[in-house]
Amino acid sequence: MSRPAENTGFTVLIPARLSSSRLPDKPLADIAGLPMVVRVAQRARLSHATRCVVAADDARIVQACEAHGIPVLLTRTDHPSGSDRLAEACSLLGLADDETVVNVQGDEPLIEPALINAVAAELQRRPDCVMSTAAHPVDSMADFLNPNVVKVVLDRAQTALYFSRAPIAWWRDGMAALDGAALNNTLPSPAPLRHIGIYGYRAGFLRRFPGLEPAPLEITESLEQLRVLWHGERIAVHLSPMAPGPGVDTAQDLERVRALLGAR
Repeated sequence: MSRPAENTGFTVLIPARLSSSRLPDKPLADIAGLPMVVRVAQRARLSHATRCVVAADDARIVQACEAHGIPVLLTRTDHPSGSDRLAEACSLLGLADDETVVNVQGDEPLIEPALINAVAAELQRRPDCVMSTAAHPVDSMADFLNPNVVKVVLDRAQTALYFSRAPIAWWRDGMAALDGAALNNTLPSPAPLRHIGIYGYRAGFLRRFPGLEPAPLEITESLEQLRVLWHGERIAVHLSPMAPGPGVDTAQDLERVRALLGAR
């Protein structure tokens, strides 16, 4: 595959929802003296993005962002998903249909700016795709079999064929040879791919996405990106050589990230 083209400008949108069942007030969690959502925005600002905006659902997040000079929009509280919140943000910002938007999750304070650039560039060089995302090689059998680790399979143009919580592509001969030794670290070559939860969108498609009928496969797997494939659209995938830094879903994750940033 050819290398991604140099970025021609894009917008980073960071959805931030105050409520979290596993970690209350997660966007405002203190990490080395700054709210987590501010940490995320500061990392995103190191990318080639022409602007970086937080899409918040609560005035407290807005206040925290404004106190640290982070552009922020107050969006509705009833959005069922982050992509719905970003669709509203696209409209509030008046983005043209062909503009590139990168969705950086609000719980990724260690996100690599180079990964943001790569996902934007992947979409900009692929006019046949409405979205882009990223993946990296799985390096353990435990991750390959873990349903919380989302896998993706690609075609020869690095376009997504399918995303699944199941171990895909199923390694028929190798798994049979393991004979139940499921945690053996032998993996097929080339290695399976773990999906990284960062997305590039064309703004026009992002605005259209919430109106698309949910896909049966999306409901079965609980993976929203399957709606895109089910409706016949294409997702380009940037291949990263390594896994991204840890995100924050739980109190334990938060302490780990605090320790990592505190050591820098």
